[in-house]
Amino acid sequence: MNRARLFIPMAVFAVLACFLFLGFTLRDPHELPSALIDRPFPDFDLPILGKPGARATRADLVGQRRLVNVWATWCPTCLAEHGELSRIANETGLSVIGINYKDDPSEASRWLARHGDPYDYNIVDVSGDFGVEIGVYGAPETFLVDAEGTIRYKRVGDVNEDIWREELQPAIAALEALR
Repeated sequence: MNRARLFIPMAVFAVLACFLFLGFTLRDPHELPSALIDRPFPDFDLPILGKPGARATRADLVGQRRLVNVWATWCPTCLAEHGELSRIANETGLSVIGINYKDDPSEASRWLARHGDPYDYNIVDVSGDFGVEIGVYGAPETFLVDAEGTIRYKRVGDVNEDIWREELQPAIAALEALR
């Protein structure tokens, strides 16, 4: 019995080493898969920022490829990615739609006036309920939606030059190849 006790620490170490090894072989821990990939963008009917009485629906997304970007004024990473979204919209002509998430609409309008507005329009989601419906973990998040309104890609975190070049451009090229 005493000899068996000597092997207990070694067995515990071996189990921990296996868990550590498996943990290091997993894919990117920041990658959060979406159940909505290859599914239609959910239906919605929400106000448009800065346009009293105007509303946007899923039908407004259909017809062309779009980036749908979830952002907020309280999100420092949203400000960091803002310049890249502006560049993408200006240089590529790709339609960018914003979802202003859990934010004060008047503050969001001031923020866009101060930093520029790369969005065709912004959907207002003050309560965050629509964000929950589309599986938002926080801001920023970006979806690539095809011309039929199907979600083809989701990015949790900022869109920067590297993400644009290594992930979004290839995803858009893959959509073009399917046409």
